[in-house]
Order: sequence, then structure tokens, then C-alpha cells
Amino acid sequence: MDNRVVQGRMVTPKSLAELVEGESVMDAEAIEDADRDCPECGENVVTVGYMPSVTEFVTAYKCQECDWGTTDREE
Repeated sequence: MDNRVVQGRMVTPKSLAELVEGESVMDAEAIEDADRDCPECGENVVTVGYMPSVTEFVTAYKCQECDWGTTDREE
């Protein structure tokens, strides 16, 4: 399944990645279940791998119900 409902809106892999990244991304893989619960509200978390630039690949995690989201990027 390519699209998922996140916070009441249908999102594509690319739009989900852009939601977490905060800006446009080059490419994104399929959205999958993350097998973890949101640390803020306890609901389901989905994950998407994406490329914000030619040289970088990031995995994002986003709660389907609240504003929580994060990436695996090193701070």
C-alpha cells in the first residue's frame, strides 16, 4: 500500500517524507509500519526512507495520529 492516512490526511511516501523533513525531497520509498508506538500518544508509527539530496538517505518515523516525527539522522 503506497498511501497512508496520517493525522487525518492521505499522504504519499514523498509527502510523508516532506512532512517530517520540513522541505521537499528528491525521492521516497514505500511507507511501512514501524513496529513501534509513538512516544507521545502511544498510537501507530509509520516509517519511510527518502533522499533529501543526491548524497543522503534518511529514514523518517511519523506518528499516524499526533505531530510527533523524527529521523535516524545523526544530530
